[in-house]
Amino acid sequence: MVLKIVIRWRNRNGEFVHSKLSIMRIPLCESYDSKVTTQSTARGPSWGVQLHDFLALGTETSKAMCIAVFLWRAHPLYPFFLLHNRDEYRSRPTEPVAWWDNGEILGGRDGLAGGTWLACSRSGKIAFVTNVTEVGNVPEPKSRGELPIRFLESKKNPMEFAEEVVMEAHQYNGFNLILVDLSCKSMIYVTNRPKDDQALVSEVPPGIHVLATASLDTPWPKAVRLRTNFEKFLEKHGGGELPAKEMADTLMTDATKADKTTLPGIYSIEFEYPLSSIFVEVNTEQGPYSTRSMSAVSAKTSGEVAFYEKYLEEESWIEHTESYMVEHTGNG
Repeated sequence: MVLKIVIRWRNRNGEFVHSKLSIMRIPLCESYDSKVTTQSTARGPSWGVQLHDFLALGTETSKAMCIAVFLWRAHPLYPFFLLHNRDEYRSRPTEPVAWWDNGEILGGRDGLAGGTWLACSRSGKIAFVTNVTEVGNVPEPKSRGELPIRFLESKKNPMEFAEEVVMEAHQYNGFNLILVDLSCKSMIYVTNRPKDDQALVSEVPPGIHVLATASLDTPWPKAVRLRTNFEKFLEKHGGGELPAKEMADTLMTDATKADKTTLPGIYSIEFEYPLSSIFVEVNTEQGPYSTRSMSAVSAKTSGEVAFYEKYLEEESWIEHTESYMVEHTGNG
């Protein structure tokens, strides 16, 4: 079938810009696991998905609980500042943040699919992706973890790469993708969900933003809590240096669960409640599923980028920081 997509975004003057594309789309899978049933609740329609059932639907779906809060061009010292949690099965092979073989990309790497959830480059590019929590998968999907890598390796700016991604967005399960280029002061958000809606490309405005497993700045309880606590840290330190390690250790280890009455209601309470905290730790039939790493990436106006990571290795937490200067940057 032919899918018509409208790319829409705000330009620097605040005006909406539209581009129309027509592409061939592979039909999405409409047959779900036999244990998945629909139900109606007081909060509206909900998929009756139990936690162990949902996490058993496949690795592409199961690693969908990451969350990030970031500051973009709204601080005198930091054009960009990010806190990020990656949640995954503890048994899934993972490589911690390090410089890759070419010496140009810094990030962690998934040991199975070979992609990354968060990485940056010496040229001043940064990219991270979160999965969209949903029931049902695209048949034989591409790995979403390849998207940040492709952007960092390309010569394209964020908008150019976003337009390329839209052309093939139907080949991926649900994703949220943030593309940053410090040199040209550009940040673009790309998502291919809601499933039956048009792919969206938008320029991210200056300010504080939260990205979890729904669209950018969706006010889910954990996202609201993280944003509020992040703002308190900013107020405490004013326009001065931000303590990246302290912020990650304090804000991203928050295991407070949401009030059950405030949950989104997309899935069953049994599924949503254990995963409603910023820091996640759940035992499933497939083994422990939890926050595997906490990261802080800061970019200063001087061009210095620092990547702090605290990751779980077996039963021990290991932390380290990598720093570098952006090459040919035009920060300010």
